[in-house]
Amino acid sequence: MIGFADEALIEVRSGNGGNGCVAFRREKYIPHGGPNGGDGGKGGDVIFTVKRNLRTLANIRHKHCFKARNGGDGQGWNRYGADGEDCVIPVPPGTTIRDAETEEIIYDFSTAKGDESFTFLKGGNGGWGNVHFKSSTNQAPKQANPGQKGETRFLKLELSIMADAGLVGFPNAGKSSLLTFFTNARPKIAPYPFTTIIPNLGVLRVDDESDIIIADIPGIIEGASEGLGLGDTFLKHITRTACLIFMIDCSDENYLTAYDTLCNELRNYSDNLMEKPRIVLCNKIDVEGAFERAVEVQEKIKASEPDTVVIPVSVHTGRGMKDAQHQIMELVSKQEKRDSSAGGAANTVETSESQNQFGSAFMKDRAYIDDDDDNVQYPGSEQ
Repeated sequence: MIGFADEALIEVRSGNGGNGCVAFRREKYIPHGGPNGGDGGKGGDVIFTVKRNLRTLANIRHKHCFKARNGGDGQGWNRYGADGEDCVIPVPPGTTIRDAETEEIIYDFSTAKGDESFTFLKGGNGGWGNVHFKSSTNQAPKQANPGQKGETRFLKLELSIMADAGLVGFPNAGKSSLLTFFTNARPKIAPYPFTTIIPNLGVLRVDDESDIIIADIPGIIEGASEGLGLGDTFLKHITRTACLIFMIDCSDENYLTAYDTLCNELRNYSDNLMEKPRIVLCNKIDVEGAFERAVEVQEKIKASEPDTVVIPVSVHTGRGMKDAQHQIMELVSKQEKRDSSAGGAANTVETSESQNQFGSAFMKDRAYIDDDDDNVQYPGSEQ
């Protein structure tokens, strides 16, 4: 969709480590200066970080490859190569990182509470210079190690907008009008289907310290879960919401079956959607005969779902809207208390391995280990 990017396929590459150097001290009056080849620098990491000012993946959708810098090669006089610059990829809150081939979830930023970062690929370690290979039996080593290669991965990024409540309904049910009535959002409103073609967010102000974010997605039609219309494309944007607001157009001839049809589409898309708490707003009761229809819908839903709140409203005249606003705020508040009492779910990342452990002291962090294992050849690999 033009102006809204919620998916991106990208290639990411961490940097290669720099090569170690073979060099010897050559100085006047010092005929046997010994080896002084420095180590190669570490390759740059690939890091994802949340930026609160981003709302879509448009900033990375058209850039297919993200590469960190390679580490510099070591030089004589024990000079280390420069570490490669990290590749930092900013993403909006609600982004999920998946493997492009297996669809496995690698990391989920849905619970990010700040400018959270995730180091995905580590750069290759730099190779040791020949100063590490000197010994009593090999005082002039001509051996150095190449830098380790970086990694390459193909990823799929998916964005699910973060909202407290999601609006669900058929085209022209009045979802965008409701969003305009309650919030500061100004979505396009017109008397024809699919006026909304991208998700819209609005903020419902509760008090000076709290507010509720409401998401309006394009109208759902029968068969949306199978790809018909626009609903299948954007249904994922209400999977992260705390609760759902169903909008029923009581001026439409299918008013009595609308709720069941919407529930079936959500259930076919994901069983988790139907587990969310919900309220039902029977809209357009200002139209002749619509209020009586709203009462029919109310009685039908109450018979099968006695705990579901059903409110007849008219967004156009404002009738019933204060009650609807109160019920929405109460529903979101209850869900937040329930989540907080359950402890919530938070991503745990082992950062000890993902942090750069290399210090500046040469003999402390890059010291040679007298070991028969040939794999122990890179700065930091002994840690």
